[in-house]
Amino acid sequence: MHNTVLILGPTGRMGRNAALAFEEAGWEVRRFDRKKDTLWDAAWGASVIVNAWNPLYHEWEEQVPEMTANIIEVAKAGNATVIIPGNVYTYGERAPAAFGHETPQLADNPLGKVRIDMEAAYRAADIQTIVVRAGDYIDTRASGNWFDMIMAKKAAKGVFTSPGPVNCPRAYSFLPDVAATMVALADKRASLGKFEDVNAPSYELTAEQFATAIGDLLGRTVTAKKMAWWPIQLLRPVWPVARGIVEMRYLWSKPHFLTAQRQMELCPEVGLTPLNEALRQALGHQIDPDKVVWASGKAVTAQ
Repeated sequence: MHNTVLILGPTGRMGRNAALAFEEAGWEVRRFDRKKDTLWDAAWGASVIVNAWNPLYHEWEEQVPEMTANIIEVAKAGNATVIIPGNVYTYGERAPAAFGHETPQLADNPLGKVRIDMEAAYRAADIQTIVVRAGDYIDTRASGNWFDMIMAKKAAKGVFTSPGPVNCPRAYSFLPDVAATMVALADKRASLGKFEDVNAPSYELTAEQFATAIGDLLGRTVTAKKMAWWPIQLLRPVWPVARGIVEMRYLWSKPHFLTAQRQMELCPEVGLTPLNEALRQALGHQIDPDKVVWASGKAVTAQ
């Protein structure tokens, strides 16, 4: 089977991790360059397209449908499989805590509806589509997401900031695990259905559990504290992205987790990176090598 993958959005956090994972697996990787590439030319001959493009919240309603239609068109012409990084926005505030491939997508807020419509368009198209769904991202480096910009920003000073209640369990996904799931499913695409909805391996953590784990890693006490939302609320009239951030605020106080059933059925070889290792990579810039760090689940002195 020809193994060439086109990564759309290769400089973003998901695209960067996906490109590295496919390269490590021996695929020929094409990184789309908006300045010089056209979608038709870049996609021609690619057997898989990873759509890691992600406009700003206030651009979703206008840009996502057009982007989706264009990708479907070129994928159909080239008989390519499309892989989409999925999120949990589609389920809605009243959904059960367990999010899986059979959970109804009943979100009624604008951003949730955009994602529902996007997935529905792929499902209705005559192309193979694989949604790899994840919770909030934990990256291997600071990349401008909630975890590094807000939550763990002050971890070295002993504070872990939670946008929601500190005892609310939520889904988080380590980006290399999400990317590994994409590669595993791409390798098996000939045996998969026309539309697959698969959760990536994910953690279920409260902010208090995060704080304890990070404290073990950094060799100091870290306390979880709730974030104040009023600064973001004040910015809504002048910062369009703030409106989307506030719209999705409910996910910080809604307990939820991603079920592993479909992933275990299709690619059980993709494991969940131990939390201490994921945090070690994510917070490497904050680790003091002279202090205690967490190794194999046990606190030891750094060597």
